[in-house]
Amino acid sequence: MKKLALGLALVMGLAGTASADIAEGIWQTQPDDGAFAFVRMSTCGSAVCGTIIRTFDETGEYQSENIGRQIVIDMVPQGGGQYEGSVYRPANDRIYIGRMEVEGDRLNLRGCVAGGLFCARQTWVRIQ
Repeated sequence: MKKLALGLALVMGLAGTASADIAEGIWQTQPDDGAFAFVRMSTCGSAVCGTIIRTFDETGEYQSENIGRQIVIDMVPQGGGQYEGSVYRPANDRIYIGRMEVEGDRLNLRGCVAGGLFCARQTWVRIQ
């Protein structure tokens, strides 16, 4: 019985560690041009995609034309909480080469142009 309990605890511990590196959930973006969003990250085929579900500015929640827009596009898991794909920036209507890394309840997102020569970064916070 002790071996069964120890084995179960080990499996649960490993599952908890793995889930810390999973991007699925709802994330709050950093402010960009005075607004921020809640983004739902979920699987899309063998990748992860993120769609804006709520938007906020200095006055509170508002109905942006970007609600429902996919901004994290086909992020393919690379292992260790790292992903590669594309990101869309609503502020300038551009798609960038994207990378992200999940570290517990933080998601470090990077969008680059010119083969990675010029990059912008954001850190998102998991809210659900």
